[in-house]
Formats: sequence, structure tokens, C-alpha cells
Amino acid sequence: MNMRTGQTVVRVNSPTETRNPRTTDIDLLPSADILRMINSEDRLVPDAVREVLPQLAIAVDLAVHALRSGGRVHYVGAGTSGRLAVLDAAELMPTYNVPPDLFVVHQAGGEAAFAHALEGAEDDADAGASAIERAAGARDFVLGLTASGRTPYVIGALTAARRLGATTALVSANPSNLETCRQQADVALAVDTGPEVIAGSTRMKAGSAQKLVLNAFSTAVMVRLGRTYSNLMVSMQASNAKLRGRTVTILREATGADDVTCERALTEAEGEVKTALVTLLAGVDADRARQALDEADGHVRAALTELTHA
Repeated sequence: MNMRTGQTVVRVNSPTETRNPRTTDIDLLPSADILRMINSEDRLVPDAVREVLPQLAIAVDLAVHALRSGGRVHYVGAGTSGRLAVLDAAELMPTYNVPPDLFVVHQAGGEAAFAHALEGAEDDADAGASAIERAAGARDFVLGLTASGRTPYVIGALTAARRLGATTALVSANPSNLETCRQQADVALAVDTGPEVIAGSTRMKAGSAQKLVLNAFSTAVMVRLGRTYSNLMVSMQASNAKLRGRTVTILREATGADDVTCERALTEAEGEVKTALVTLLAGVDADRARQALDEADGHVRAALTELTHA
């Protein structure tokens, strides 16, 4: 207890809170050397993420199962973690034509915390639990993000999710807390990014790791759900001139057909890129292509296989 403020003081045993021996003289350096020092630390992040890929793969599989079962994916975070989650979820809609309520973000402090720091909100475990109790169900998947692995808002949300029967995962930057994290979620990922350039500034390496994890997670989920063909975005809807131009390029690269042919196929498919793609690759009309895609749960390759062997 802090005797002057009356507030409880929590000592966080996390690598991100310790002093980095490689950056103790950062305040003595010119700008170029400061940036080189930061860049050297940033280069450690991808390797740290690589170490948790087996656990991340399990989380992807759980999320895919949840979505195929009619459930949703929930991101839960506070501060930087929550803002990164908002960014990841928002960009899935234009990239993969994902319904806006399929990936739901719960940020400690609500919408006001998206643009402004509301640090006290992260200590409210009951608020995290209430957010999940109101929005989630047994078929859902809940992914918590917290650098320390201990943020009460996030832990409260995960606890509530497990009571509801939802599957869960927890991403942290604190390997020393890994066993506790495993008790809080079905899958625990502790990305060992080490001490920050500035002690405790988890918007840096820990935040970079979370962004890499989120981008990899959501992209892998989209690929598994058939929202790509090869490495091309084929689930987008050509709703304006710019997107129509992009989709024609995608069709040309995927099929080798000329622009005029791709434009015609896209028109006949009413702007549905997957449908146009299947018509071009399988030589069928848009109605048959659409039917094959429906039977294949939207997977282009599966639809093509079915049409080829029909």
C-alpha cells in the first residue's frame, strides 16, 4: 500500500519491467545511435515470436473451429494491447470481407481508451468479466493480450470465458509467469522479448511482438477458412472503382486471362471475386461456380476439385 495515496502497489515480475543492460547509456547518445540501439532490440522480436509458433498454431485451430461452429473470436486487452487488437480486427473487414461482428474487441476503458490512455481501467477484473459475459458464448474463442500476463481486466475476461465454456488463449511477454498463464487459458503464449529499451515501455518490443502474433493469427485463420486462393485476397467485394481494379489484377494473376476477360467474368459474378475466379479456372457459369463454392464452404481449391471431378 502506498501510504500517501492509499493505493495498492503491485510489483510486476516481468522481463519487460527490468532494466536493459544494453541500453543504460541511451540518454548519452546522439539521435542516430539511439535509433540504431532501438533497431538492434527490435530485431530480436521475430525470433521470439518464432519460438511460440506451435502454441499459436493451436490457437488458430481453436479459432477456426469456433468460427466454423457459428461462434466468434474475441480479443481482450488493455492499453497498447487493446489498441493493437482494434487495428487487427478492423483491417479484416476490407481485406477479407469479414462481417463486422465476427471479430470483437474488448478494450479496458471502452472506446474512450482507444485514443487516450486510461491506465486505471486495466485493474478492473469485474469489467473484463462483464464484457465477456455480455458478448460471448460457449461456441466462441477468446484471445487475451497482456504484456505482464497478469492484467486483471484480461484475466477477468478469460475467467468468465472459461465459465461460459468458450475456448481461450493468452498472449504475454512474460515467460516467468507462463505456468500461471497456463492456468488462466487453454493455450498460453509467452513471447520472450526481454527487457525493453526503456524499462516498462511495453508499447515497444512487447507491443511489436503482439502485433506480429495478431497479424499471423488472424491471417492464418482467414487462410484456413478459405478466404484466400494461393496468396491472393479473393474474398473482397469489388464495391468501388479502385477495388474493382485490384480484383481484376487478382483475377489476371490467378488465371492468366486478359483484363477484358477478367472484367467480363467479374461482371457476370456480380462483383464476387471467388465466383469469377472459379468461372475462369473451371470454365463454368457464375451460378454453377457459386453453387460449387457454397458446397465447398467457400474454399476455391475445394470447389475447383469438385468441378474437375464432377
